[in-house]
Amino acid sequence: MKAHDGMYIDGAWRPAAGTDTIEVVNPADEQVIARVPAGTAEDVDAAVRAARAALPAWAATPPAARGAVLGALRDALAGRLDEIAGTVTAELGSPLAFSQKVQVGMPVMVAGSYAELAAAYPFEEKVGNSTVYQEPVGVVAAITPWNYPLHQIVAKVAPALAAGCTVVLKPAEDTPLTAQLFAEAAHEAGVPAGVLNLVTGLGPVAGQALAEHAGVDLVSFTGSTAVGRRIGATAGAAVKRVALELGGKSANVILPSADLAKAVNVGVANVMSNSGQTCSAWTRMLVHTSQYEEAVELAAAAAAKYGDRIGPLVNAGQQERVRGYIEKGIAEGARLVAGGPEAPRERGYYVSPTVFADVTPEMTIAQEEIFGPVLSILRYEDEDDAVRIANGTVYGLAGAVWAGEEAEAVAFARRLETGQVDINGGRFNPLAPFGGYKQSGVGRELGAHGLSEYLQTKSLQF
Repeated sequence: MKAHDGMYIDGAWRPAAGTDTIEVVNPADEQVIARVPAGTAEDVDAAVRAARAALPAWAATPPAARGAVLGALRDALAGRLDEIAGTVTAELGSPLAFSQKVQVGMPVMVAGSYAELAAAYPFEEKVGNSTVYQEPVGVVAAITPWNYPLHQIVAKVAPALAAGCTVVLKPAEDTPLTAQLFAEAAHEAGVPAGVLNLVTGLGPVAGQALAEHAGVDLVSFTGSTAVGRRIGATAGAAVKRVALELGGKSANVILPSADLAKAVNVGVANVMSNSGQTCSAWTRMLVHTSQYEEAVELAAAAAAKYGDRIGPLVNAGQQERVRGYIEKGIAEGARLVAGGPEAPRERGYYVSPTVFADVTPEMTIAQEEIFGPVLSILRYEDEDDAVRIANGTVYGLAGAVWAGEEAEAVAFARRLETGQVDINGGRFNPLAPFGGYKQSGVGRELGAHGLSEYLQTKSLQF
């Protein structure tokens, strides 16, 4: 597996300041496939300085020209689809078909959306006797997770570049190879030197140095709520802006009028997708008591079909974490109807697709983000009870509602304290804002709302 032994800074690959490296492990067979530099504060400083130096020229570049560069980036990523998908599969463990369609196909679509938005967005408007300008916020620190390694990069870098910002990217240490391919594509697309910089490294070292750097104007982070709190506190002390997309514990509410079989099967597929390593996964299925046992049977049967179809979890620590949650569910009295804590294979960080019934709202598995292929099925008595259970966590990132009539589902969805809700299996929309209520984050990604996160407002009065 190809890997650069340096950092991408100021338009070129340069040696790292230190000699420490990070091993990249294939989670399917536990073999080391590459090593990348473990960046230091010195590497971060060099990258931020390059981004700061490139900012004036890039901010002054006409939006349509920035959009043309993003269009070239989209094309470069699309041209490398198979190479990037294979890399994602090797370092994350996603099945290849999923990597091609979702892990690469989705961010290519998002990059294209920002190529168009850059040219069409109203960066200037008249308001009475004032002219209001939307200007780039400055240098952006983009700290991205491993679960969707290319999508999360594109969801931050593309709107930042469209806004006229420059970026220092610090990818998750589990999936740095995808980030290196992204930097290659950006170089190929003609992103000017210093506009995008890449530093690989550990979160507590390179990530912290980047979040704390005085030359960074905005920190965009996707990851756990715990780390998000620390980044928010650090940025707040410096009066620095943040965009935080954090944890989730999404509810999939099936109203009695819905097509139960369809709702359950799509719900199980959603949880098992990407081996459950999705912050917006509908990990709590809420079913009316009159349909509860039928739903449990359907879910158990659906989960059993995924036994050999899902990939491993990203690393050994994540595998142990998820198995620990399964054991906690059993200990707290939930009824195991599919899967379990036993490792399904001798090698690789696999966890069996798992379904719990008789889960009550206060159980750990109903409250905390598991980030694995584990579904909890809860019963409710009426709609008010369903709303109470659905809203009864510290999270509010996403969810789903199923009903026989769209209007019924919409009315229920409006009562949910969550940033995005799929109605009867609604499709992904790259222009729709994504982000959370409560402890699921601050700010939005994707579309015009995602672009606005990287802008600041100036008004001139006449």
